[in-house]
Amino acid sequence: MFSISSKAAEKAKLILKNEGKEGWGLRIFSAEGYCSPSFGLDIDENPQEGDEVLEKDGLKVFMDKQTFDLLSEIELDYYEDEEQEGFILKGPMPSCGPSCGGSYGA
Repeated sequence: MFSISSKAAEKAKLILKNEGKEGWGLRIFSAEGYCSPSFGLDIDENPQEGDEVLEKDGLKVFMDKQTFDLLSEIELDYYEDEEQEGFILKGPMPSCGPSCGGSYGA
């Protein structure tokens, strides 16, 4: 099942608060790529009809059913080091199989 780390939830809530969008949620979406889907992250006020809605520590995450199914074994996390920081999807990413080099990570 898709999960959200506590660190990702806290960072997202801070970003939403700083943007004046406290109480909004994150939207994760997929776009078909050459071999495997790519994923994006955006801010959204409300879920759309048919969305899966997940919550972690007060953060809402919205995904359409297709994206939710693709990310069933993935965790949304947040990383930071001295050079960069950002959200990351961790786990076995979907792909079209061995002919495309297997799965990829963010």
